[in-house]
Amino acid sequence: MSTTRTETLSRTRRNAAQFVRFALVGGTGVVVNLVALVIVKRLGPDPEVALFALRPTSFHVRWYHLYSTAAFVVANLWNFQLNRSWTFRSGKHARWVKEYWPFFAVGLLGQAIGLVLLTLLMHHGSPLSLPTDPLDDSSGLRTRLYWAQLIVIVVVTPLSFVLNKLWTFAAVRTRHLDAVPIHPIAEQELEQLGVEKPGQVD
Repeated sequence: MSTTRTETLSRTRRNAAQFVRFALVGGTGVVVNLVALVIVKRLGPDPEVALFALRPTSFHVRWYHLYSTAAFVVANLWNFQLNRSWTFRSGKHARWVKEYWPFFAVGLLGQAIGLVLLTLLMHHGSPLSLPTDPLDDSSGLRTRLYWAQLIVIVVVTPLSFVLNKLWTFAAVRTRHLDAVPIHPIAEQELEQLGVEKPGQVD
């Protein structure tokens, strides 16, 4: 097996390992996000009540936009800490604040996209509007906002992974490639070929 092919294989496995970890963290983040959403929804007014209109348009910012954003902030902090300490293992390579702001900025971009999608799913005149039957808000599992938020999370997560890997936790990719261990088989192949492990310094 050529050196280039071996390096490509190890990089692919490392990226796959990171994505699996990111997805697992995201799974817990989904739970945190939805729990936070349920709490703020129960504490506040009807989600579809308008807060204010964005002049000069006829678009109204509604309570569900605020609820979704509050849930995002809570889940964003949760996801960041787990990704920092486990997925990308960058805690020893950069200060918390230095990495958090790019992560938060990526999250805000995802949240902005998510709010557009959330609006399309919640607005009754939208072609993407979730049906009110059976989602008639009569119980938790029949609440349109919860399902809309879940759909938003599923759509935005892949984008967040790519942006966070390429920017927020770039130190892991560029200077600390040993942060995610190489698969044992790939490591043995590298040793047999006399190739240094990625991230190894002479």
